[in-house]
Amino acid sequence: MIRSRSNRAIKEVIQLQKKSKVRNASELFVVEGLRLVAEIPPAQIKKIYVSEKCYKQHKNQIVTYSYPCEMVSDEVFSYMSDTKSPQGILGIVRQRRYGLPELLREEKTLLLLLETLQDPGNLGTIFRTAEAAGVTGIIMDGDCVDMYHPKVIRSTMGTIFRMPFVVVEDLLLCLEELKEKKIRVYGTDLMGKVDYCAERYQGGLAFLVGNEGNGLSQALLEKSDVCLKIPMSGQVESLNAAVATAVLLYEVRRQRGL
Repeated sequence: MIRSRSNRAIKEVIQLQKKSKVRNASELFVVEGLRLVAEIPPAQIKKIYVSEKCYKQHKNQIVTYSYPCEMVSDEVFSYMSDTKSPQGILGIVRQRRYGLPELLREEKTLLLLLETLQDPGNLGTIFRTAEAAGVTGIIMDGDCVDMYHPKVIRSTMGTIFRMPFVVVEDLLLCLEELKEKKIRVYGTDLMGKVDYCAERYQGGLAFLVGNEGNGLSQALLEKSDVCLKIPMSGQVESLNAAVATAVLLYEVRRQRGL
C-alpha cells in the first residue's frame, strides 16, 4: 500500500500525466478508468494502480487481472489522477509503434491525414469516428497534439488500442508515397470546387484534415487530387474538424455499403 505522495512511483506517474517529453522518452502513457483499463491489451500493460475505495467496490473484477496491481490510498490516488472525479484505477501502458506499411495492407485503404490538430477532444473524437467508419489508419504530423495526452486518451474511449496510427515529420513527403501506391488524396476547403457527395469513392483513399482554426495549409491543398467542399446552409462558416471528418467518412461508408 502506497500512502505517501513523495513515493518515487507516484512521482513517475505524475510526470507521465503532465509531460509529453517523459512519455516519449519512456514510451509509456497513462490510462484511467475501469472501462479503459479493461480494454488495455495485456502485452502493453506495465502496471496498474488501484485506490482502496475502488478495490473494495470492484474487487471481483480486479482480482481477475493477470498483471501487476499496486494499491494506493484514496488521497494519493486523487493526487496522481488527471481527472476531477477519478474512478480509482489507472494503468501505465507501453506505447505501440506502427509503421506506414501496416496502414497500407488492405486493398481498399482508407486513411486520414491530420495536419496540426490542437484540440485533444477533437483528436480523440476523430479516432473514435475513424474506427466506427472503417478507417484503416491515421497519419499525423508532428505539430498535432500529443496522441498520448491524457485528455486525448479519454476521448478515444479505447480506440487508441485498435486504430493504427503513425506520426510523420513531413506530410507532403508522405503524400508522395501514398500517390505512388495509387491512393487518391482528398483535401477539404471552404472554396473547394467538388461537392463531397458528387465524388465516387473507390479504391485506396486518403482524406486530409486541417487545423481547427486555419484549415489545411495551401501546400497540402495543392497536392490534393481533389479539393472537396461540404455545402452548408444559413450563416455557418465552417464545421468542427471532427464533424466534417465524420460527414466525409460516412459518405464513403455509405457508398461502399459497409
